[in-house]
Amino acid sequence: MEEQRKEQEMHQDRRFLDSKCRCYKVLWLRTSPDLHLSTHFTVCMILSGGMEEVHTFTKMPAYPFYLISVLRKNLPTYLNFWKAAPCIFKSSKAENIPNLNDEMVRAPLQTLTEEEQLLKETVKKFAQERIAPFVKKMDADGKIEESVLQGLFELGLMGIDLGTEWGGTGSSFFSTILVVEELAKVDAAVALISELQNTLINRLLIVHGTEKQKRTYLPRLAKDMVGSFCLSEAGSGSDAFSLKTRAEKKGDYYIINGSKMWISSAEQAGMFYVMANVDPSLGYRGITCFIVDRDTEGLCAGKKEDKLGLRASSTCPVTFENVKVPETNILGQLGQGYKYAIGMLNRGRIGIAAQMLGLAQGCFDQTLPYTKERVQFGKSIFDFQGMQHQIAQVATQLEAARLLTYNATRLAETGKPFIKEASMAKYYAAEVATLTTSKCIEWMGGAGFTKDYPVEKYYRDCKIGTIYEGTSNIQLSTIAKCIAQEY
Repeated sequence: MEEQRKEQEMHQDRRFLDSKCRCYKVLWLRTSPDLHLSTHFTVCMILSGGMEEVHTFTKMPAYPFYLISVLRKNLPTYLNFWKAAPCIFKSSKAENIPNLNDEMVRAPLQTLTEEEQLLKETVKKFAQERIAPFVKKMDADGKIEESVLQGLFELGLMGIDLGTEWGGTGSSFFSTILVVEELAKVDAAVALISELQNTLINRLLIVHGTEKQKRTYLPRLAKDMVGSFCLSEAGSGSDAFSLKTRAEKKGDYYIINGSKMWISSAEQAGMFYVMANVDPSLGYRGITCFIVDRDTEGLCAGKKEDKLGLRASSTCPVTFENVKVPETNILGQLGQGYKYAIGMLNRGRIGIAAQMLGLAQGCFDQTLPYTKERVQFGKSIFDFQGMQHQIAQVATQLEAARLLTYNATRLAETGKPFIKEASMAKYYAAEVATLTTSKCIEWMGGAGFTKDYPVEKYYRDCKIGTIYEGTSNIQLSTIAKCIAQEY
């Protein structure tokens, strides 16, 4: 009897649809993405005069396919979800990873190992005790304090994920991101020096260097030598691979001529990676990476730039006039420099995201106590609802930036695609840092506009986040290209 009743209901629904769909257009159809799991369908149909009717139908075996055949002619193509499965980004697809227990799988992105937590606390203590007292002086002088730079080496913060055989600490890439974030809470300029050394300088040698090159440079990079990366030129910023610096082969040597601009850590660097074209006829495929020692004749680091922010980190032009470099100083393969640069910068963008995140969080942490202590109209300004909503909004965006950054880091560590996520993290963290520092100045009123408080420095420091290692527009273009490839 029950089966006969359901069969009768199904035929009634069919007759209803047959009659209605001749004069109605389907406005929307609500069901489970998996038709076989649906227990009912809700259909909104609209008459030509504009009247809407909503009807719910019970599903019987094979019934959804009849419903689909009746409604298909009325549904816009983009609503025909049964024609193609929804796109899932490559980096987001479910994947079986061996040796993971349930606790590890369910752990939040911000879950740290004991080693990572200890490292974070150590860096926090170092930043508060050995960096904070010099922040104002370093910003005014435009130069990093020697004791601060030495402290970075002593704590192993210039070789975080560098193997112990090379003098590094042998930690993870995620540890590097944690370190950069903690340092940036106190001074983003100091964080930049550590970030570049770990994500770019050391990494290039680890991945592409010969054993001799590694033995020569890695122990010193971990112990006492800063490295620098020379790519940008006066006429090639975002269009980096239209560079004009040339390297002409002469026997067992290459002669480099050209100039670079906006070179970070150039004042302190003991070695430089120099991108130069060995064959202009090949275009960017002629770009090759050379290792050049600072004392090489013809290399000159010019006067450092007088910058708006990150003043303790030196940025200088570097010129090369008949610089003679042995062929053995080519990093990796001839003509592969552009690939190496792209690969390292993609990873480096996660580091910049961590820098912007730490900077924004540090500014937020400096400002919130002020809002709770500052009294107006008989109560703290924090207690005004308008202020609370602004603070809540900024705190939410900070958390979102942190999750984007940590997610990109985890993807890079596990070898999954991460280019899109790295650009998302870098773009969003820079935008959030800009918003956060601006709001913090507003919340502190006139006090925030003075150099008596550190928030104005955070505001100046954050601007570079939308410019270097790929502008915000470059990040958006990269994200869009990745999305286009997914569909």
